[in-house]
Amino acid sequence: MELIFEISTPGRKGYSLPKLDVPEVELHEKFKRKEPAFLPEVSEPEIVRHFINLSILNHHVDKGFYPLGSCTMKYNPKINEETCRYPGFTNLHPLQPERTVQGALRLMYELGEYLKKIVNLDAITLQPAAGAHGEFTAISMFKAYFNKKGEPRKYILVPDSAHGTNPASVNFSGFKPITLGSDNQGLVDINKLKDLMTPEVAGLMLTNPNTLGLFEKNIKVISDIVHSKGGLLYLDGANLNALLGLVRAGDLGFDAVHFNLHKTFSTPHGGGGPGSGPVAVRKILEPFLPIPVIKVKDGSYYLDYDYPDSIGKVQSFYGNFLVMVRAYTFIRMIGEEGLCEISRSAILNANYIIQTLKDYYHLPYPGFCMHEGVLSGKNLKDYGVRTIDVAKRLLDFGFHAPTIYFPLIVSEALMIEPTESESLQTIERFIETMIQISKEAKESPEVLKSAPYNTPVRRLDEVKAAKELKLRWQK
Repeated sequence: MELIFEISTPGRKGYSLPKLDVPEVELHEKFKRKEPAFLPEVSEPEIVRHFINLSILNHHVDKGFYPLGSCTMKYNPKINEETCRYPGFTNLHPLQPERTVQGALRLMYELGEYLKKIVNLDAITLQPAAGAHGEFTAISMFKAYFNKKGEPRKYILVPDSAHGTNPASVNFSGFKPITLGSDNQGLVDINKLKDLMTPEVAGLMLTNPNTLGLFEKNIKVISDIVHSKGGLLYLDGANLNALLGLVRAGDLGFDAVHFNLHKTFSTPHGGGGPGSGPVAVRKILEPFLPIPVIKVKDGSYYLDYDYPDSIGKVQSFYGNFLVMVRAYTFIRMIGEEGLCEISRSAILNANYIIQTLKDYYHLPYPGFCMHEGVLSGKNLKDYGVRTIDVAKRLLDFGFHAPTIYFPLIVSEALMIEPTESESLQTIERFIETMIQISKEAKESPEVLKSAPYNTPVRRLDEVKAAKELKLRWQK
């Protein structure tokens, strides 16, 4: 496909400007370009067709199935896009007086109340911009909590089945991470936890269900061990899609949890943004919330800065507001029963895939998973085929590849998370494709090793591509 600069022809124009309706002012020479900007010159049909064709080349959730591991590209209902474009939301300025933004404050307040109810915790901040930012915020609150108590705790436990951002969040928050190993079932090793949970440990960051898609069935025991040493328990909420309406984090003993509004509550987050990672906490951590906190009094909503022990702001202003509008719309439309149905359907879809494909791919931890499951392609290595070859071949059938080579504790990992919005027909077509690929691996391995064939760009030399980036067009 030609680049827009290659389509460009001098003299073509796809725009017209209105007549000047303000006094003309001569720009000072220091602000003028020394030479004209090098911009493509194309007609309106050409530019429209160019970008439509680009969008067709890209894989997105409106085009096809996206079984993308724990960073799900979950379907975003179009009504979310309608509400977040209301002029009353898009034309706001964060420095407006509170009395002029009561609707926005009410929406944020009510969203916070819904989220607190979903996890049964006491207080919340909507400021964090994404999941890892939520982790950093919560663990920074842990730090402030122990500093206030005069306890110089140094460490946070992080299971080897946790999300990769957890150790980084621990470091940025002023603690040091200690790896907590898994047992032979892929769950937290209780005996290791007992050994590692000392008075120098501030708490445990737990992903539940973990990155293997397994629910920590000993969660109450884990909670008791951590709390018996005065520690705090944190839930990485990236996998909350498995728990909605079924299990509440507060009931399990968690003291803090972050939400991924851009995963669990359907707001889009492709290409690195936008995102939102609210953090809900137990009462003992409320004094350390980022400021301001949205409150209501006598029917009026306001921003409360009176938190002397606050960790301060973690983002400018109040968070990514239009992402909140999308999530609020989703929660209000889906309702309490709908939240339960989300988790039930996600769990059913994941197990249908994993239990069907375990005869064709290696299943490292037998049994039923939650909303996602992890297979391994290590049984294909005998034919010279790697997991990356499976992922590349999937592209030829119109599917995005799932997450591969993660979690790290599984060799040749394939993490598959279908989400609740995928139909039985889509799930079965994916299963059939995966079975076909496993057969090709045994009968015609070179087909996989040279895939993909039907994509705009064939397989790259990834080392060369990383070392010799070409990010712009030049004459």
